[in-house]
Amino acid sequence: MVPLYGKTLDELKSIVLEEGLPAFSAKQIAEWLYKHNAESIDAMTNLSKKVRQQLSAKYTVGLVKPEKVSESADGTKKYLFPVLDSRYVEAAYIPDKDRATLCVSSQSGCKMGCLFCMTAKQGFQGNLTAGEILNQLRSIPEFEKVTNIVYMGMGEPFDNLDNVLKSIQILTSDWGMGWSSKRITVSTIGLIPAMKQFIESTSCHLAISLHTPFDDERKTLMPIQNVHPIADVIAELKQFRFTDHRRVSFEYIMFDGLNDTPRHVKELVKLLNGLTCRINLIRFHPIPGSPLRTSPDERIIQFRDSLTSKGIFTTIRASRGQDIQAACGLLSTKALQEKGRQQ
Repeated sequence: MVPLYGKTLDELKSIVLEEGLPAFSAKQIAEWLYKHNAESIDAMTNLSKKVRQQLSAKYTVGLVKPEKVSESADGTKKYLFPVLDSRYVEAAYIPDKDRATLCVSSQSGCKMGCLFCMTAKQGFQGNLTAGEILNQLRSIPEFEKVTNIVYMGMGEPFDNLDNVLKSIQILTSDWGMGWSSKRITVSTIGLIPAMKQFIESTSCHLAISLHTPFDDERKTLMPIQNVHPIADVIAELKQFRFTDHRRVSFEYIMFDGLNDTPRHVKELVKLLNGLTCRINLIRFHPIPGSPLRTSPDERIIQFRDSLTSKGIFTTIRASRGQDIQAACGLLSTKALQEKGRQQ
């Protein structure tokens, strides 16, 4: 059975034409999927019973409920979803006053090999479809409470660009969920060709994993630096205009004694000169086998204040869900993947 959830309007038009149905049926189906939240084809009551039976012979809505939920003492929830025929991904729901953010995954595992990330340790299992990405939103109990989505979960979104862009199209289109692009942020380590395509084809916010302005240090942390140096990433970003309506930010994990010194502040100011942006400082959350440690809080605060005094808007991101392994860099389904191989 082919899932309909995650299909764009054009894809639904192809399906209805192939089935010999009127072209307007595609928009009806899209409205049931993305506006009326139908959970079955039979619930699409403005389609005739005959048409619903015809579609049900080949297609299903395709929503998949999470298999497990873990809840943190701070209210963060981590949901486990089955994907890709026996693989899994995690999504983190983070409520905060009048805002509720959902951190979604775009891949099972990751190819990028960043030294500080648990997802990288499990390797790469596959790309999620647009439906599997959006299902992480649609199938949690807090679906209607979510105000913002960040593509910052498992995987590198721009390594699965087509499906990420398709999911964003469904989120933001009038025929889809009708979200404002201001509610969506996509994070990348800096895959330049895909990043450029994303900037040109959407108006969503962009976050770049930076972590150090120095080439040699970044190579030890992030192998992508050998392919797309951060200086080239910044040069590309400077070709575009970013404002409060369309923001570019930099994720900067603070590592004790590695990237938290005054010389790093000085180099960051030099690197980002001329680019309207913000920096989000993030505490490093320890992962097994890593020699890295997070910077002390007083040094993180000093680092923030130094950058702010130089004219770069800088915040310290609160650590959420660390007790359930839902904080930044901790998402992983490696244990489940290994269990599945043993069975």
